[in-house]
Amino acid sequence: MDIDWRSFTPRSAAIGGVLIGLAAALLVLFNGRIAGVSGVLGGLLRPRDGDVGWRGAFVFGLVAAPLAYALFARLPRPQIDASWGALVLAGLLVGIGTRYGAGCTSGHGVCGISRLSLRSVAATGLFMAAGFATVYVIRHLLD
Repeated sequence: MDIDWRSFTPRSAAIGGVLIGLAAALLVLFNGRIAGVSGVLGGLLRPRDGDVGWRGAFVFGLVAAPLAYALFARLPRPQIDASWGALVLAGLLVGIGTRYGAGCTSGHGVCGISRLSLRSVAATGLFMAAGFATVYVIRHLLD
């Protein structure tokens, strides 16, 4: 298997990680909320009084930030080696997993681990193990 080393971008990955961590820290500091994307989006689907504005801004920022970045820099064209059916099934399974796991990779992986939550460490380990196993089965056993 040949590796395309042009895809290895530690500088931009580190900058992105710092920005994600900073945004998560600022949300906790100024709003007292965890930056778990599934929880933020789920709260928009079941809104409470006074809880929609920050959630809407958060989700808007998730969509608007890459679009704004694309105005100034050329984004690489994404290459997805899966069918629409597989993508829809994967999205549904991730959504079900976030409900059973009481959070997603951003809530547990970014915010929970940084707060030294053992539950989040365990959840993130399970997320990662399930992802590794799924890729292995699909790429090496079913292919």
